[in-house]
Amino acid sequence: MGIIDRKEDCFICNKHAGVIETSGATIYEDDYVYVGHIDNNGKPNYLGHIMIDLKRHAPTLGDMTEDEAKTFGVVMARVSKALMESEGAEHVYSLVSGNSVPHLHMHVVARYPNTPEEYWGPMAVYDWEDAPMGVNSEVIKLCNRLKAYLENN
Repeated sequence: MGIIDRKEDCFICNKHAGVIETSGATIYEDDYVYVGHIDNNGKPNYLGHIMIDLKRHAPTLGDMTEDEAKTFGVVMARVSKALMESEGAEHVYSLVSGNSVPHLHMHVVARYPNTPEEYWGPMAVYDWEDAPMGVNSEVIKLCNRLKAYLENN
């Protein structure tokens, strides 16, 4: 599946072009979106921090075409359900910031049972000392479980 409107100095465009290697494995990909796990620069990752990237270089939610928006929304819902049913998440957070990388991407973050309330929130879970963290081999297994769930449901 090709990259549309790739911008040479964009981290996400370069990730999709294979110029930059990141953790995990592809969870889902179509003409409009790419779904994978966040990369924590070689450090352990919070297991269940998923990224949904618009493949076309567009900075914000408001820059999507109608077809891109339909796909993005459906994929967000399906990935959230996969985190709940496959991984046992009790809640799923979503966040679009765009402050550091001006290419539309959504953070979809699982919150697992027994997460203390003071660590609720899409980024607060990282501060919990008992958070489910994993190395790349564990991230790949999680990605493969989510991919299988999406393919079968």
